[in-house]
Amino acid sequence: MLDTTGPADVADVRRLAHDGLLAGSAAAARPSALARLRGGVYTVAWPLVFTRITKPLEHRRRHADCARGLGWLRPDCLDRFHDDVEAVVDHALRRATSPIENLEGWLATRLTPATVDAHRRRRGEIGALQRPRLPAWLAGALGGDPWLCDLAVQILVWAGVPATAGAELWPLDGWAARRTEVTGKPPPGRDLLDREVDQVLAAMRTRPAWHAAHVECPLGHKQAPVAPMPVELPALELVGEHELADARLASLAEQALRAIETRLDRGEPAPAAVTTVVRAVFGEQAPDGAPHHGDWLATALADRERLASIVATVLAILDR
Repeated sequence: MLDTTGPADVADVRRLAHDGLLAGSAAAARPSALARLRGGVYTVAWPLVFTRITKPLEHRRRHADCARGLGWLRPDCLDRFHDDVEAVVDHALRRATSPIENLEGWLATRLTPATVDAHRRRRGEIGALQRPRLPAWLAGALGGDPWLCDLAVQILVWAGVPATAGAELWPLDGWAARRTEVTGKPPPGRDLLDREVDQVLAAMRTRPAWHAAHVECPLGHKQAPVAPMPVELPALELVGEHELADARLASLAEQALRAIETRLDRGEPAPAAVTTVVRAVFGEQAPDGAPHHGDWLATALADRERLASIVATVLAILDR
């Protein structure tokens, strides 16, 4: 889908969003027109999703290869990325009912609610609890043990996650680290953790219908394990070079926003914070066709009106 949208589609989406007509146009559009609208929103949304959701998540999962860029995502991680982008697109086409001056800035504020709602909806569709909580009866069956109660919640969460733990059913390595955090004890052996999982499952099975609905049924929907590609193998180019460049610029923009927010928190005036950070981050990133890397940026920052516009855009994105 990343290669199917032209500049005209994106321009139409921006115009409709600016006029407050995006959601209404989507609701009334015929299939072909709706596909173009979806494609336009997708083109604007995917760099934001990768930079703000996918990349941090892959770092937390220790998928250094996936965090490198869109072209390096493993199959299951790529599926999750597309699910998140589709969730943001759906959200935008339903909720963009008021005039939107800055589409990227507006989408950035909607990433979390859109993806969380979609995640919960997908969990509910397969029978998993949308917001896993420990039932009082299960806590009683586990004797109120803090770790076993925590493990029970981890099992309920994992049951509704489409990812797999390699060739294993449970992500025991992650749960071993979690056990250390909860109990303050050294990491357990695999046999001990297996027994504890069995103990929690046995407690859950005391209510067979509940266990079947919220554990067995969701587990049956998990994808088959996919062996990861070694990092050192040549990466398959899934997108064009210009889209990879856009992703790199989106990553730089995210870094700049974090740095500007830090300076603002310290009390630095917005124009000074924005000028310093933008010059440091983008000084060597000239737009296509710019003859000199530094000239275009120096000219933009020296123009008071352009600088004021840049500062206003940054503050809107940061909701300051």
